[in-house]
Amino acid sequence: MDSNNINGQYQGQYPNGVQPQYQQQQYQQPQYQQPVYNIYQTPWVPEELRPISMWGYFGYELLFAIPVIGFIALIVLAVGASNRNVKNFARSYFCLAIIILVFILIIALLGGGAIFFSGMKF
Repeated sequence: MDSNNINGQYQGQYPNGVQPQYQQQQYQQPQYQQPVYNIYQTPWVPEELRPISMWGYFGYELLFAIPVIGFIALIVLAVGASNRNVKNFARSYFCLAIIILVFILIIALLGGGAIFFSGMKF
């Protein structure tokens, strides 16, 4: 009789002649998670084309409304802003300021002062 064969069982690799029983593990697919996108930091839009939020427009309008500092900031942003949307908004605001200034000058030259002083008695 062979020393590796006791009662017809193979005992070469397994201790005590007990063959381990294998169970096939169940495959569990990982749960799907929706990717999280941050709308303010979209990586596929370059910085120079990044859109301005509603609060950004509101903040720029408040900045431009300050009498002297706002006008300086308006000129600086209209000429040298790195974001194209900020630059275009500053240019449009600057054009609006020029149109209003011309309108006020025309009214003043055509006797608009008489409108303001017509109700006053000297």
